[in-house]
Amino acid sequence: MMTSARYWTLLALAVAIKADLPVNPNVRCWCASYPNITFCSWTEPLHSQPLRYIASYSERRQPSISKPCHLTPPAASSSLSSSSSKRLWHCHLPNLKLLTDYIINVTTLSSTESSSSYLSSFMLEDIVKPDPPVDVKVSSFHARNMLLEWSAPPTWTHLNMVPLKYQITYKWDHKGQNKSVSLGPLESTSVELKSLSPGREYVFQVCAMDLLGLGQWSLWSSPLTVTLPTNKMP
Repeated sequence: MMTSARYWTLLALAVAIKADLPVNPNVRCWCASYPNITFCSWTEPLHSQPLRYIASYSERRQPSISKPCHLTPPAASSSLSSSSSKRLWHCHLPNLKLLTDYIINVTTLSSTESSSSYLSSFMLEDIVKPDPPVDVKVSSFHARNMLLEWSAPPTWTHLNMVPLKYQITYKWDHKGQNKSVSLGPLESTSVELKSLSPGREYVFQVCAMDLLGLGQWSLWSSPLTVTLPTNKMP
């Protein structure tokens, strides 16, 4: 029969071993420019011991042929978390093929060399997600109408071969209630908005998606706030 002292000793050892094992990262992959700009990212656990990562990817039909995923450590990343206690890692998967099932493998190594691995599979077509449109602006006013314009995300590098479609939304306050209108999908990068109310403040945003509907809509663009003039402008 196990003595009480031995039980607590084994329990403490088990807790110590478990505490030393690094937590598997929650990896998210997306393709910001179809078909060849793909990134994966994950956040290092809060208050964790110093960790190292090894990231690789392979085709599911050829798992033995793996390639390194080029890591961008948090200090060099342009998309750091707003919290100093969080560290956001990125890795770049270049030149992926269409209609191919891939496996991403991220191995976490602790300072004591204990490790854990994260495995996930994806197809490029399923993770297409453009960056948000840019340069959203109002170029002209006429009575109760305005022309809203925007540009495709500069990271979408093959716009001629792989066009985007867009959706816009605009919001306003009416007697303390939030109102909104959504339009799209649109293939152009401008739209005339009609029957707006002079003197009212509107907030406009635009998002983008692959024209054929592959993957996901982008995040919304930065909001543009415009107050429609009360007088007509030429």
